[in-house]
Amino acid sequence: MSESVNADPAELAKFSELAHRWWDPDSEFRPLHQINPLRLDWINQLSPLEGQRVLDVGCGGGILSDSMARKGADVLGIDLATKALRVARLHALEAQTTRIQYREISAEALADEVPASFDTVTCMEMLEHVPDPQSVVSACARLVKPGGWVFFSTINRNPKAFALAIVGAEYLLKMLPRGTHEYAKFIQPSELAAACRHAGLDVLHTRGMQYNPVTGRYWLSGDTSVNYLFATRRPVA
Repeated sequence: MSESVNADPAELAKFSELAHRWWDPDSEFRPLHQINPLRLDWINQLSPLEGQRVLDVGCGGGILSDSMARKGADVLGIDLATKALRVARLHALEAQTTRIQYREISAEALADEVPASFDTVTCMEMLEHVPDPQSVVSACARLVKPGGWVFFSTINRNPKAFALAIVGAEYLLKMLPRGTHEYAKFIQPSELAAACRHAGLDVLHTRGMQYNPVTGRYWLSGDTSVNYLFATRRPVA
């Protein structure tokens, strides 16, 4: 892999090994299936998806991409994990999701190719897996049209996030495979806000995502201490 590509080969290999399980709602990807309706509804409330051209950066097996296409958007999902993209394409065929395409390309390369081409850009649960998050944020800002929305979600970096997202989710509850996350790669909201400002994006809304292990329920709240989402917008020139 070229050194210029903003990707960690170990991270790509990790998700490729699990690729065949992306669409099994009882697999390691169960949390993604469970939180997807929350993410989708929040995005759709702020930036109604029907009729939009939407980009999903780091789409993996296509869980969010597919659901946005079913809301009436024309969706392009991009990723650098070849096996996950194969699974995404196969699912789109089987589910007959027609308003969706997938490409194996980085956000940076696509931004060079088709800048300011999308009404909405999503980059969910991806920034904590790349060597240079700022580069991805900047690419997303270049890809969205002026006035368009860019949505991010990631994990805060603090002792509580370490306890819940790694010790709890990976080791105690076994909700995720061990090694899914590295604490040092977690991103504090202040850091992501600075990255957005540097990229020319206005941070308009922030939400936290919480989980109750007893009920198995997820919900959005004002608590950004562990998982959180940003809604940003590229100003109209």
